[in-house]
Amino acid sequence: MVLRVPSRSVVRPLVPGLLVIAAATAIAFGVEGVLHALTASTVAVALGALLRSTGTFRPQWRPATGFASRRLLRIAVVLLGLQLPLAGIASLGLGGIALILGVVVVTFFGTQLIGRALGLPPARSLLVATGFSICGASAIAAVRPATDADDEDTSTAIALVTLCGTLAIVFLPLLRGPFGLDVQEFGAWAGASVHDVGQAVATGDRVPGALATVVVVKLSRVLLLAPLVALVALRRRRTVGADTAQRPPVLPFFVAAFVVAVAVRATGVVPDAVLSDAQRIQSILLVAALFALGTGIDVPHLVRTGGRSLVLGLSSWVLVAGIALAGVKLLHVG
Repeated sequence: MVLRVPSRSVVRPLVPGLLVIAAATAIAFGVEGVLHALTASTVAVALGALLRSTGTFRPQWRPATGFASRRLLRIAVVLLGLQLPLAGIASLGLGGIALILGVVVVTFFGTQLIGRALGLPPARSLLVATGFSICGASAIAAVRPATDADDEDTSTAIALVTLCGTLAIVFLPLLRGPFGLDVQEFGAWAGASVHDVGQAVATGDRVPGALATVVVVKLSRVLLLAPLVALVALRRRRTVGADTAQRPPVLPFFVAAFVVAVAVRATGVVPDAVLSDAQRIQSILLVAALFALGTGIDVPHLVRTGGRSLVLGLSSWVLVAGIALAGVKLLHVG
């Protein structure tokens, strides 16, 4: 097999935008290092939206942002699979597994019902439902190929999960006392309700002793990504019928690769140093992709036209947090 190296004509148009993406990614991680309440992913989306909304985004950057928002994000999804230890599920017990399943199912279908009541496009509601119920931008990227969502639907869903995930970092630790949660119960609540993995870690880090529980519950929730994508794809295939041009694969290639990565992690053959490096690369690629996606968010336009979408996002956030809290209390998880 001959390995084809991309020609200069292919690479050259990407260079200006890739330099901007690299600079924005470095800034995002720098801000995270100084202001721990802000995750790099949140800062990256905000920087992208700032460039777009202030008119400073340049057309010559578009090839690179398109590349990053698709290719780099999909690679990040695959590498996310190497972070998921299947053995951790057993430590949750039946109550923990029931909590995760309940949160995902109720949030996924409940968000779509709210979106329908608000009169929003089904594809946008579906992306928001996926992002809030599983793992934020990574889930949105995984499910989009199985929908007819456009770039505006995607950028709006990304903006909403980023906004509400950031709010969760601030408010969930403040609510621990009023809701009477001990440290482990709070960890289960945060892991079951916060969207992005980085945001969940940032939330758990604000309560000493909760982080380990947050990570186990959150990553166990991410394991439902592939089954959910398959469910959406099968539903889409039934909708379009015999029109093979519009029939999505049951599992896109990169989601199948995510499943393989989970299986490889489960074998225990991958050295810890490699897993650590893969996690670091995954974080960098995800932040770079989120900056690129952020450049598709026109804040003034979103404010003028996105009122119902904002209501959907906030409603979904309250739904997932409420269901997770009820599950922790009723099932005694934590």
